[in-house]
Amino acid sequence: MKLDRSRTLIELSQLLNCEFVGEVNLFASGINEIHLVEPGDIVFVDHPKYFDTTLNSAATVIIINKMVECPAGKGLLIHDEPFTAFNELINHFRPFEFSQHRIDPTSVIHPKAKVHPTASIGPKAVIGSNAIIHANVSIGHHCSVGENTIIHANTTIGSDAFYYKTRPEKFEKLISCGRVIIEKDIEIGANCTIDRGVTGDTVIGEGTKFDNLVHIGHDTKIGRQCLFAAQVGVAGCVTVEDKVTMWGQVGCIANVTIGSGAVILAKSGIGKSLKGGKTYFGSPAGEARKKLKELATLSQLSK
Repeated sequence: MKLDRSRTLIELSQLLNCEFVGEVNLFASGINEIHLVEPGDIVFVDHPKYFDTTLNSAATVIIINKMVECPAGKGLLIHDEPFTAFNELINHFRPFEFSQHRIDPTSVIHPKAKVHPTASIGPKAVIGSNAIIHANVSIGHHCSVGENTIIHANTTIGSDAFYYKTRPEKFEKLISCGRVIIEKDIEIGANCTIDRGVTGDTVIGEGTKFDNLVHIGHDTKIGRQCLFAAQVGVAGCVTVEDKVTMWGQVGCIANVTIGSGAVILAKSGIGKSLKGGKTYFGSPAGEARKKLKELATLSQLSK
């Protein structure tokens, strides 16, 4: 997420009421998670295991819970609870916007788009030309729907990420400030859910088609011309390359890549990255011919 304007290190320290290390006038221009950071971004780290990775990342400002040596050209914000401090910044720079209107007046809807009277379009959402938004669809704040896209009834675009930190007494939610970007010529079935990115974007690529009851987790990137059957569930931070087919009830864990042209047969469970151009089956998913041969062999054991 980019800030509306750059903020200095001292401004950020005052906002969080914490100490800082680094140049007073060092500027930050965005907020991001570690796997997405760019120069100018603010990131947090709260475990020594990840200190070195974070301190040596592209991030400019790092919220950290220990006084350490500050790398050249960076700034540190010393805070007892970096996770909570990160949430404070998100709440400050992009607070949750609850619209008082079915179609928020700050949304941008192309004159040629068709939006059902019961649909909800959130603040600063964008709906492209010839898009069709069916009954009871919810498009969250800052989300974007491309031209010639069809979204069927009861689908939610832009629900919060499923992302929590375990505390002794509760789960603390990491507040989502990212978006969902639905590109053009896409069809999304009924009762689908697509979570917004935590700080970045969840993206559905051009020409992709979803059946009903598909779920896509936060920050996942779905490529062009993919085909997902009913009850496919994809976790957060997954990369699905172009022309991937997932048949019914396929499940996929977080932080993996599915190569271009892969076909995942029904009820398979994806537990690791898969190469493109092959057909997979089973849980954990493996090359279909091998998995089916294994099943045939098992069926002979009783004989």
